[in-house]
Amino acid sequence: MTVRRSAAALATTAVLLGAAAPVAVAAPSPSPSAELPAGLYGTTDPTYDGVWRQSLAFLAQKIEYVTPSTAAVDWLVGQQCDSGAFTSYRDASKPCDASTVMDTNATAVAVQALVEINQRRDDANNGADWLKSVQNEDGGWGYNPGSPSDANSTSIVIGALARTGVPVNELTTADGSTPYTALQSLAIPCGDEDGGAFAYQPGKKGELTANLDATAASVLGLMGKGIASGTSNAVKDPSCTKGDDLSPEQTAQNGSFFLADALKKSPYLEQAPMPGAENTEPQPDYGNTADAVVALAASGHTDRAEASVAWLQKNATDWAKQSGPAATAQLILAAHATGADARSFGGVNLVKQLNTMGPAPAATALPSPTPTGPQPSSGTDSDDSGLSLGWLIGFGLVAGAGIGFVLSMRRKKQQP
Repeated sequence: MTVRRSAAALATTAVLLGAAAPVAVAAPSPSPSAELPAGLYGTTDPTYDGVWRQSLAFLAQKIEYVTPSTAAVDWLVGQQCDSGAFTSYRDASKPCDASTVMDTNATAVAVQALVEINQRRDDANNGADWLKSVQNEDGGWGYNPGSPSDANSTSIVIGALARTGVPVNELTTADGSTPYTALQSLAIPCGDEDGGAFAYQPGKKGELTANLDATAASVLGLMGKGIASGTSNAVKDPSCTKGDDLSPEQTAQNGSFFLADALKKSPYLEQAPMPGAENTEPQPDYGNTADAVVALAASGHTDRAEASVAWLQKNATDWAKQSGPAATAQLILAAHATGADARSFGGVNLVKQLNTMGPAPAATALPSPTPTGPQPSSGTDSDDSGLSLGWLIGFGLVAGAGIGFVLSMRRKKQQP
């Protein structure tokens, strides 16, 4: 779950690292015109990440009581094909055909976004049905239909299906494989080097190489949660459980153990330099660090993410502003998962920053919600300075009823 790299860069990285590359990658959609489509978040070329960044923006806005504009929602739904699938980005004036490259990740994140904003549910269900129809025989999903399963794609699809009410453990293939068994097959056993971590895909000889991004995604996937997960009930200190017959949640906790251990050494994760980069030293990976924070909080280890949240507040706000809506959304999701204030995150109002990156929202409200707080679906339009009467009444009713909020990643990037 991060700012998407170009498909070419992803493919190059996978080949250089000796990983099994997908059969197909997200081929370039028609190049956008000089003037970006109305309703789209961000100002950069959306060819590879239009649907992704739009959906992440919606997820982050929703947990902060912001209702996206009708124009923004219409733009996202307009990217969907009749089959239910989404591409990374397409010229919506032309119908989808046999040459249209479908994207499981874009479809899954769009489905999650539409469910969470409680709009266009039929379109979300259509997307979920398409995802079920392209499940691989091993129980998982690849980046494109028919490509080998990978941890990130499988995890984000699980989140989408779970949020639409699909019993994920019942999605069995001919040999009895489920999405959970597909993910568990990528887990490095405890006791081995990098035990608890997940590989993105097996190597050419079937070897599993720890991948931080895949690990954070798999923790959420094995817990049946989506990208915008809040805090789980506290559990014991992270531990790595050995065994060949672990439950999905036990395997997820093993992944949390690996992430917590990595963040014990440093409050941020690192990324290897891209091929051809002038700087050959590992660099802080803001997006992966935010993903790890969400995964730890969702698996009950918020305390292990506190130092990382503090580091993000101090170091990542400029990155988010420069990188655009997806990066800003990631910081909001990390703040939400750990109870930090996204409206004062390192001195930056991330919610306001995100709102200015797209069409003016239909409604906003304060205060910033807690990870387990209520989540209204809409409200009377207000500015960022206070609550409308409708919101105050709504909050009073919620407090009286004691209603809780439960909300439910992706980046395909090879790294050691």
